[in-house]
Amino acid sequence: MISIVDDDAGVREATLSLVRSLGFAGVTFGSAEEFLDSDCVNDTSCLIADVHLPGLSGIELQARLRAEGSRIPVIVMTAFPEARTRARALDAGAFGFLSKPYDANSLIDCLDRALHTQN
Repeated sequence: MISIVDDDAGVREATLSLVRSLGFAGVTFGSAEEFLDSDCVNDTSCLIADVHLPGLSGIELQARLRAEGSRIPVIVMTAFPEARTRARALDAGAFGFLSKPYDANSLIDCLDRALHTQN
């Protein structure tokens, strides 16, 4: 299952639609806390998270998952691509850093790498 965390409902739904068109099950969340409180964390095979979220940011969510021992591949996206934030996400192991509006093929490439390099 692909989990999508973004506070913008339009982005969540568009990303979910793309994920489903590729044959994957997907689920969406409006915040990092909503994702962490769900029963989906252990069933997530890839996480797509926005950088700017209410509460925990996508980068903080990625760091928290890693600190807890999670190996879920993470793809980060943002409408405000800054070199420092990009470096932070990629240095922490993100499989991609996409600028919104993202190119569908770029997301597909990131998903392909993330899902085929696990374990």
